[in-house]
Amino acid sequence: MNPAWTLRTGRLLLTPIGGQDLADFRAIAGDPRVFAVMLGGVRDPVRAADDLARFVIAWGRCGYGIWAIREPDNRHRFLGIVGLEDRPDGRGTGLRFALWPEAQGRGLAREAAWAALRFGHDQAGLRRIVAVARETNVGSRTVLGCIGMHEAETFTQNGYCMVLYESVSGPAVRTVPGVP
Repeated sequence: MNPAWTLRTGRLLLTPIGGQDLADFRAIAGDPRVFAVMLGGVRDPVRAADDLARFVIAWGRCGYGIWAIREPDNRHRFLGIVGLEDRPDGRGTGLRFALWPEAQGRGLAREAAWAALRFGHDQAGLRRIVAVARETNVGSRTVLGCIGMHEAETFTQNGYCMVLYESVSGPAVRTVPGVP
């Protein structure tokens, strides 16, 4: 894995998710407190493993993907995920994040999401990054607003009103970090 893909913030270590994170990812993806509001909902262990494999492949193919969020000051405890993934609905490259409930309310989602957004624009060369949240998901919508994303549209998905946020940077040349 390319070392340029590992990010550090003031309180967090973000590493590209991989096989070593399977147990942690299966646990969080299978927990309805966290994944009930995620695109595709709660995952069973097989679907979680399939998602993780897709995330690993994306790093090599795209030069961006999903990171495991860890807390270095607490024995590298797994807190959740954050990252960039091409949305299956064709709306663009989406910013995603999900943290364990006990990690919420401390500004960690904002810190991780900001780092992923900056990586997407600055290192991956993505001009436009989107994020989608249920209209009723005040926590996620607050994070997206705090990191400078703007409401762009609303739509209905599976009976829920969804809000699409976007961040658009100036003209960028698409590069894949670590790939000539």
